[in-house]
Amino acid sequence: MSEQSQSASAIVAEKIAVLALVVAAIGLPINDLTDYAMLLVATLVVCVGTLKALPSRWIAALALALAVAAGHILLPAPRIDEGHNVFLPGPKAASTPGLPRAVFDFLDRQFAEQYPPEKRCDDQSRGCWRPARSAAQDGFGFSSDGIFDHAAWSRRVTGIRFSDPVHARLGIVNEKIYNWSPNASDIERFTRDKRSLNLFDRYQLRFPLYIMYRFPAAFVGSTLCWRGDVLWETEGEHFDALSHADMACRAIAPADAGRRIVAVAIRLDHPLAMTLVPSWTVRLRDAFATGLTLAGVLGLLGLLVRVAPRRLVWPVVLVGVSLVVVAAIDINFIGGYRPLDGGDDGMTYEGYARDIVRFMLAGDIVSALRGDEATYYFTPGFRYVRAFERFAFGDTYLGYLSLILALPFLVDALFRRFLPDRWASFVTLAFVATPIGALFGSAFLYYVKWAARGFADPCGYILLLAGMVALIPRADEVDHPPVAPAFFGALLMALGTFVRPNVVLASGVMVLGAVAFAVRQRAFARAGAILAGFATLAVSPLHNWVFGHSLVPFADIVSQPQTLVMPPSKYFAAAYDLLHLDLASGHVVAAVEKIAWWLSGPGNFYLTIPLNAAAVASLVWVGFFGSRFDSWLRLIALATLLEHGTGATYANWDRYHLVTWLLTALVAIVWLHQSGIGNRLSGIGKRFRPPMPVRQS
Repeated sequence: MSEQSQSASAIVAEKIAVLALVVAAIGLPINDLTDYAMLLVATLVVCVGTLKALPSRWIAALALALAVAAGHILLPAPRIDEGHNVFLPGPKAASTPGLPRAVFDFLDRQFAEQYPPEKRCDDQSRGCWRPARSAAQDGFGFSSDGIFDHAAWSRRVTGIRFSDPVHARLGIVNEKIYNWSPNASDIERFTRDKRSLNLFDRYQLRFPLYIMYRFPAAFVGSTLCWRGDVLWETEGEHFDALSHADMACRAIAPADAGRRIVAVAIRLDHPLAMTLVPSWTVRLRDAFATGLTLAGVLGLLGLLVRVAPRRLVWPVVLVGVSLVVVAAIDINFIGGYRPLDGGDDGMTYEGYARDIVRFMLAGDIVSALRGDEATYYFTPGFRYVRAFERFAFGDTYLGYLSLILALPFLVDALFRRFLPDRWASFVTLAFVATPIGALFGSAFLYYVKWAARGFADPCGYILLLAGMVALIPRADEVDHPPVAPAFFGALLMALGTFVRPNVVLASGVMVLGAVAFAVRQRAFARAGAILAGFATLAVSPLHNWVFGHSLVPFADIVSQPQTLVMPPSKYFAAAYDLLHLDLASGHVVAAVEKIAWWLSGPGNFYLTIPLNAAAVASLVWVGFFGSRFDSWLRLIALATLLEHGTGATYANWDRYHLVTWLLTALVAIVWLHQSGIGNRLSGIGKRFRPPMPVRQS
């Protein structure tokens, strides 16, 4: 069967199946940049390519994926046992399982020297570490990298290379028990170098840590280099303390196989760094494992996908530019695991996610579904997204990075639905590569900024846009819109709302409008599919009722004064004062300030208020009076106009309103193209076009 004769839904399903085979060949978790690069390239090729649908090719591809997976199991790259944790002494710390007494005594002594007992913070109200200490600090910390590996300690690694412990990707540093605000404790979790050009070493971890390694015999002949304090096990479980102010190296001898080497990061004047220089046999085995994965991925693509190289140019440009922007804002977002700011939403979500993963692994499904809260306080769904990321990508942010890299494609697809291809490409490139959108209200850099900090807002907005792209039929599908994309579009919009409930106004209007369109066309199956997909949003109030016996539909913070800073009642009070000519009343001043902030956009550029006000006016015009505009564009305009209500009432945080201004830009640009600047530029072009030469007979 040719791809042209298949439905779009069947094609998408088959492409997802191809990517599933690619993931099987790579193996979970995908926490290595080389493996992620293979997945990223494969995703681009599969998305823009044409599938080869012969059954024999699918059978061969399945056999190849199984063979590669078996090869990784039977001939794995040599791995090192690693156990790590934060070291905070307490009454039961001396009995920490897995930590030799000699090692504990060394850590305890160094900790006392760095943090004298008489100067330690002990005020629980400030979030100090002593009252918060729990059994989580005993033994080895949990690492998502070891979920599928069944590691003896925290995880197993194929190499060691970090100039600061932050580069070692230690998930333990973002446990919620360490979520104290900056300057609240005598122990500082990390510092940040705020110089804009310091991309690679912007964060320095200052947490008291230990990392224990155990090398198998395969690493004999390799060389371990370090700076700082290391405890090297000798005979009889004795440990030699080796300290170096500069990098020093020592070969791993046959007697060192199976023994423990402990890297200590407690002294702030003695920063820890460590690098393993593997022997040539280890290098060969690593190269074989990487080559096996690469051959498997290339083989799968060769068997199942046909792609014209020129079709890859635009996707590669978008991904390349996006990665440059991400690297400039926070390069740790690309395969790293930065310590998140204490007191920030990001660390709270990460802490919840790590608890959910542990509950899942322990078989406690009820606690995992509870998600650490009986009644959601804020942003219900993001904790589950992050938990899924831990299973798929280990202790990295590569899952969130994948969503961020998908954003430009979603913007391009949405704009391309209502604009000519060249206009859509220009707008998308400007959105990603330039800060121009910051003046108007939304730019790619804002999404990267908040995603890198671990906030839920970009995730919710990306899911909302993905749902809109799937829900809105293409121009050639308007008369007979498909059913399956409608279901998944509504499902994605429900998930986006579950992640970020403040978009419920936009998603609700889009769903109701889509159902009305379907009913008007007598496409009742499509209408039912849309309702079924969006009905999954009921998991949010269901959770709050089952676990918290609460009628809160999404999150309790929605109506809190610190969030709903300017409710409609205050606007009514301001209008009452205006009618009584009390122009200087507190209500009037608050209303004016709030409206000015809202119209200044996420960038808070007050000079752009007239421009943004005109853009909001275009929503009114297109939504209510634009009968000659596409019905779906009018629906987007109405949904966005209603969503602007959050900007006029909710807290002055730019992240709350990013997607609102992006959709505003869509409607305003389409309006300009169809009824304003587009026609005028076309006329100017015709006026100044040079005359065509007359062909001589």
